[in-house]
Amino acid sequence: MKDALTIHRALLGWEAAHEIVRLPLALAHADELPKALGLPADRCLVTRVYSCDGGHPSAHPTGHPSGHPSGHPRRPFLAGAIVPAGERPPLDAVRRTVGAETVRPARADVVNAVTEYAAGLVCPLLLPDDMPLLIDRRVVHGLPADDVVYTATGEASTALGIRGRTLYALCQAKPADLFPSPARAARDPRHPVA
Repeated sequence: MKDALTIHRALLGWEAAHEIVRLPLALAHADELPKALGLPADRCLVTRVYSCDGGHPSAHPTGHPSGHPSGHPRRPFLAGAIVPAGERPPLDAVRRTVGAETVRPARADVVNAVTEYAAGLVCPLLLPDDMPLLIDRRVVHGLPADDVVYTATGEASTALGIRGRTLYALCQAKPADLFPSPARAARDPRHPVA
C-alpha cells in the first residue's frame, strides 16, 4: 500500500517542496482533516473515488461511443474527484464530466486494490494513469496559487502539505464544474439551493 513515505520519495524526485505533517489524532477518513489540522475545509482536499460504467472520452480510440468497434460496452473504470473536505459532488456531474453512463461511489476494497491507498485516505498523487482525475474548479480558483493545501497520504496519522499550484500541476487533474452554481440551481429544480 502507498503511504506518506511513498509520496515523500516521489515528491523529492520531482523536486517539489512539501511537508508531511504528523497529525494529533488518527483519521478514519480524509473528511476529518480540517478538524485534525484546525483549518477551514477549503484548505483540506479529499479525493473521492467513483466506479463508472461505460466509456470515458479518452478511452475511445476507435471513435465508437462504446469504445469498441463492435459496440460492446467498455469495462467499468474508476474516476477520482478532488473536492474540499466534507463535500460530495452530485454523481450526475461526475458522470457527465468523465463521459460515463453510470457512476456510483467505489467500494472500499476496489479503491484499495486499484489506487493502492487506504479507502477514504486517497492522495491525488500517484494514481493509475488510466484513472480520470477531476478537480473542483472552485478549488483551483478559490485560493491563491501559493497557499498550502492539505490532503491525505493513505495513512491515518499523516497529511501532505503542499502548495496548491504544485499539487494541481503534479496530479494533472482536469478542472471541472462539479457543483451547481447558486444561479443555476435556482433555475433547475433538480439542484435545490441549500
